[in-house]
Amino acid sequence: MLIKIYGSAIHGVAAQTITIEVNVDNGIGYHLVGLADNAIKESSYRISAALKNVGYKIPGKKITINMAPADLRKEGAAYDLSIAVGILAASDQIMAENIQDYVIMGELSLDGSLQPVRGVLPIAIQAREEGFKGIILPMQNTREAAIVNNIHVYGAENIKEVIDFFNEGKALQKVTLDTKKEFQERINNFPFDFSEVKGQETAKRAMEVAAAGGHNIILIGPPGSGKTMLAKRVPSILPPLTLKEALETTKIHSVAGKMGAETSLMTVRPFRSPHHTISDVALVGGGSYPQPGEISLAHNGVLFLDEMPEFKRTVLEVMRQPLEDREVTISRARFTVNYPASFMLVASMNPSPSGFFPDDPNNTSSIYEMQRYMNKLSGPLLDRIDIHIEVQKVEFEKLSEKRKGEKSTDIRTRVLLARDMQNERYKDLNISYNAQMGPKEIEAFCDLDDTSFSLIKLAMEKLNLSARAYDRILKVSRTIADLEGSDSILSHHVSEAIQYRSLDREFWNV
Repeated sequence: MLIKIYGSAIHGVAAQTITIEVNVDNGIGYHLVGLADNAIKESSYRISAALKNVGYKIPGKKITINMAPADLRKEGAAYDLSIAVGILAASDQIMAENIQDYVIMGELSLDGSLQPVRGVLPIAIQAREEGFKGIILPMQNTREAAIVNNIHVYGAENIKEVIDFFNEGKALQKVTLDTKKEFQERINNFPFDFSEVKGQETAKRAMEVAAAGGHNIILIGPPGSGKTMLAKRVPSILPPLTLKEALETTKIHSVAGKMGAETSLMTVRPFRSPHHTISDVALVGGGSYPQPGEISLAHNGVLFLDEMPEFKRTVLEVMRQPLEDREVTISRARFTVNYPASFMLVASMNPSPSGFFPDDPNNTSSIYEMQRYMNKLSGPLLDRIDIHIEVQKVEFEKLSEKRKGEKSTDIRTRVLLARDMQNERYKDLNISYNAQMGPKEIEAFCDLDDTSFSLIKLAMEKLNLSARAYDRILKVSRTIADLEGSDSILSHHVSEAIQYRSLDREFWNV
């Protein structure tokens, strides 16, 4: 008897429905075809033990399983449940009248219990688009899938529950979720606040400008000056995620298997802080079976690279293209995968190998050591970082004062007002904030008066800035003007933006 049952495969951050055809005929043998990986080929052992432990068995006949389309690579143990149910239906051990109304996914343990799978959110979205009545999943995945409306989401702890659902009509636990309520309740949950940062007013201002325009920023300062502390608080002043952005971000984390059992929807912007020993593949994504890397997991959020010169140069250089294009393309011989990577880069570094600024008496690094240290960051990469800010050590008087600093909510209010101006300005364009401006938008929205033009011309000549750095200064100037509610870029806006190009100054080229 031939039975068709449906599962789903992940390709990039999207899903594609897989038709699993199970044919049970006279003879012996177990044949699985359709470009399945080793984890799927090993499923026969898990299925056999699981069925035996719940009172069923694989029939002693010839079983042929085809996973269509046959030219699409399938991987992982997520097809265990669908294959097992297909075998039972094809061998008349369970009823199969409405089995084609459901997408069924789940990994089997030997005792028949179900383990969670990855990529449930895009699977549920695809199932709804293709008109399936419902989706049957391990209980741990149900909250994530329930974000998708207009499709029934059923959870099971054991394959026996799924068998009884089809065979005896016993109800599976149906999971529903109020997505908007869930989103609104958790949208402002932040573990860190800028009020906890003592001093560092200049750095806080630079962080506010960076958040208002979505600009990349690098913090340069000695150990203990608060660089990491500042960076961890950036998500608290960024605009809250929209529901669309939350779904985009959740899809990526779902595909990467980073969603917890109690997490249904990403409600705050992600903050990713990889260790400096990370490989280039782990950072940008890829592998034999491509997975999203850290830059995609930071999509719509913050990627923090602590002690940036300690990262391998090859790792840093592969970020150059994603920083410009805001997506990363992973190419293999048989397919190409695109992952979104629109993130805000926050980096930190010491001013020298010894940890001190070049003009500090405690600096023991030689000129050669400092040049070699700075050369770990290429010019083209630094050009893609809009704001360079020096972070000085906090004086004792600042550290010991009881008065709290400005709260993140107050800073965020100003950031939101600036973003509102940008949303209005770019409403007819395919961009959302100043950092995304291209040459056409810069020409249209960054017009300078004579004083500002003379000021930036002088800076270009004295600092020997690149054309990309010139564009960065104009973008940051536009953001500073937005924070003031000014439609025009004035000379003091340009002057402040030029101050945020520390690493371009002769001071560093010792």
